[in-house]
Amino acid sequence: MARKNAGSFTAEERAAMKERAEELKAEGRAKKSKKGKADGESEVLAKIAEMPEPDRTLGKRLHAIVRSAAPDLQSKLWYGMPAYANAEGKVVCFFQSAAKFKTRYSSFSFCDAAKLDDGAMWPVGFALKQLAATDEAKIATLVRRAIG
Repeated sequence: MARKNAGSFTAEERAAMKERAEELKAEGRAKKSKKGKADGESEVLAKIAEMPEPDRTLGKRLHAIVRSAAPDLQSKLWYGMPAYANAEGKVVCFFQSAAKFKTRYSSFSFCDAAKLDDGAMWPVGFALKQLAATDEAKIATLVRRAIG
């Protein structure tokens, strides 16, 4: 994610900002038409299906883990990434594919709406190359804790 000029955005960052603007417009339309949760789910699944491997496999598995651990979270796109929001619409956690910003690993992260506080310092993001059963269990536990 190299920058040509300090202070300028990369093409990937500009694309993410455009995606977020479109998401906000879509959210406004959904509120007017009383759509929402079901549409967010299909949008997230479609975005995951577009991902190259191994991001697609990670995204599918993370989606299943989050939906199982916290079925009340709403699936939605956030800056073009699969995300999961609480009843107030605040994003609790999200998946960033490696391909999105051309990084060497994908990540699963929590936002400040997540109730993970543990003393003065705690982790909120995890680099992912693959998921073992122990990793999946840890993520499920953190997601359940995050919605507290």
